[in-house]
Amino acid sequence: MARAALSSKAVVGLALEIVDESGPAALTLAAVAARAGVAPPSLYKHVRNLAELRVLVSGQVMEEFAEHGNAAVLGRSGDDALRALMRAWRAYVVRNPHRYAAILQSPEPATAAIAERLVDILLAALRAYDLEGSQAIHAARCLRAAAHGFAVLETGGAFQLPEDLDESYELLIDMVIAGLRREPPRS
Repeated sequence: MARAALSSKAVVGLALEIVDESGPAALTLAAVAARAGVAPPSLYKHVRNLAELRVLVSGQVMEEFAEHGNAAVLGRSGDDALRALMRAWRAYVVRNPHRYAAILQSPEPATAAIAERLVDILLAALRAYDLEGSQAIHAARCLRAAAHGFAVLETGGAFQLPEDLDESYELLIDMVIAGLRREPPRS
């Protein structure tokens, strides 16, 4: 990449290539600079430091992930929306394990808007279950934990027994739906 073509967006693109190939731990300013064909100090015109680059990469992946999730639930409701979202979640992680691992799990001001959009997608998928306020947030957290946990365990090679993973995931989806249909506990 020519130095003149370097921009913040281009730096993030190069960073994503490194993440895709070798995982988030391989992301360094030196690696991005080498890929761009520039000296590391040249990157400081486009990103302040590695921490900012990781936030930008996380935000880009979250945007991608939100688009994928939103497309899955668009025009669907109830169990159909929930099933579509959970299947899309797993599919994205399985196809992009390193990118997904690059999502920063702690809140960052720079990614707050996209994080809110992701929560809105979860809440939209849950809308048909008549959950309000805290109940909806608790359900969204449980949905996230279930989909995230299964997909991360799967991509990490944690499921070694011969039973079919698709069957296990469909059972998980059924369990989430059954849990949403039960009478909520009283606080």
